[in-house]
Amino acid sequence: MGASCCNHDHEPPSQPNPSYRRILWIALIINAAMFVVELYYGFAAGSVSLLADSLDFFGDAANYGISLWVLAMSLQVRAKASLIKAASMALFGIWVIGHALWNLMSGVIPDPQVMSVIGALALAANLTVAFLLYAYRDGDSNMRSVWLCTRNDALGNIAVMLAALGVFGTGSNWPDLIVATIMATLALTAAWQVMKQAQKELKSK
Repeated sequence: MGASCCNHDHEPPSQPNPSYRRILWIALIINAAMFVVELYYGFAAGSVSLLADSLDFFGDAANYGISLWVLAMSLQVRAKASLIKAASMALFGIWVIGHALWNLMSGVIPDPQVMSVIGALALAANLTVAFLLYAYRDGDSNMRSVWLCTRNDALGNIAVMLAALGVFGTGSNWPDLIVATIMATLALTAAWQVMKQAQKELKSK
């Protein structure tokens, strides 16, 4: 699937893979639902890492929607959509860093129990999506951006659960802030990778 997409640089795929389209719809629904769940419990727990993850779920839901929209279009259009998604990932990373600094100054200590439960739920959701998308991880920049978002989400969920353990053991907000920084770094790195591939595809016209 990935090879066939990359081989047709100037023509839109005549018949987008129906399985991939169906997977994107499933991913969109899962991410939209988890955005609502994590947003609510992120505020309830006072956890910046949960709030960051909730916004990440929102961004991914939007990304899956964009991917569904451009799936049957030319590589050039899909590359431009990837640039938009890369920008959203970069903005997410910057926002997380800013919010982490705010929590550092305000001294808010999150609820580790809520972080653990919601982090585990989010991990299950992202592992499900990652499993479904794994076969399409080496496609064009549009497919790659979808895979990178999902992979980073799963890693971020594991980090959130470790942060909850750290908050419980230390009674401080430092583990939560460290995780937020890690998630921001993942978002910025993924954004750079997707942006480079998308620009290469645009130049191939």
